[in-house]
Amino acid sequence: MLDLSHSTQLLRLLAEPTRLRLLLLLTYEALTVAEITAITKLSQSRISRHLARLREAGLVQDRAAGNANIYSADAQHWDANMRPVWGVLIDQLDDVQIQRDRERAAEIVRQRADYSGWAESVAGRMERQYSPGRTWEAMVAALVAMLELGDVLDIASGDGVLAELMSRRARSFTCLDRSEAVIAAARRRLTTRGNVAFEVGDMHALPFVASSFDQVFLLHALTYSHAPAGAIAEVARVLRPGGHLVLATLARHTHQATVSAYDHINLGFSPSQLADWISAAGMTVAHCEVTVREQQPPYFQIIIASAGKP
Repeated sequence: MLDLSHSTQLLRLLAEPTRLRLLLLLTYEALTVAEITAITKLSQSRISRHLARLREAGLVQDRAAGNANIYSADAQHWDANMRPVWGVLIDQLDDVQIQRDRERAAEIVRQRADYSGWAESVAGRMERQYSPGRTWEAMVAALVAMLELGDVLDIASGDGVLAELMSRRARSFTCLDRSEAVIAAARRRLTTRGNVAFEVGDMHALPFVASSFDQVFLLHALTYSHAPAGAIAEVARVLRPGGHLVLATLARHTHQATVSAYDHINLGFSPSQLADWISAAGMTVAHCEVTVREQQPPYFQIIIASAGKP
């Protein structure tokens, strides 16, 4: 018999919609994570997290198959206390989403014979799939090796992540942030980088003389600005002629409750608004548009802009 603790854990496990959806899918067909991603349109990280919970509970098994693991769920091998609960649920369940998942699963299984390897199995959605060594971080690090930077300013640098990645490609790299604690963390991170400097300061009144930098990064800083046009004007002031600005920020949205936890001051911008401010500051816009849409709700969109100072 189930005790109170065991039964509560079991019900909590089944009460999470994604876990239940995966369990229902895997009792129907054994699948790889890549195949589950294709069927459900959920992110690989989310699927892997829930599969781990189901596997810990003994409800899902996995076996190696070539370069991937195949996951399955067989109720006949579950704890005897679990099977009656599952039987009642299956008898009463009638959901369109589950039927669609099973239809997609059947189609993917039919297509398996046409795939000659991992790359073919994820063709068309590679950016959402993990393979060893093939990460966005690794690709960015490889691309950074192509850069030759001059004197760089990173506004709202945080604890120096960008400097750690890019400072070796720069003549000098200055981290600026309004938080003394964050700058202190950046100093600790970059203690061996002799070409990195640190400043506590305000993006609206940069503590530098005019024409001090060749490149300025303004990445995810403007959502913390009470006067974004003024911050962009300050960038133009400290850029040297021929220098460049790279900017990233959230597009306008309505999710105030979500961003309030991150201390955002505003709810993003439109590309045309940013382009107007950049032009008004005397810089030439190379491009300014929404280029990224996040994969997780509430699906924030990110504007990327670049501009040069004549």
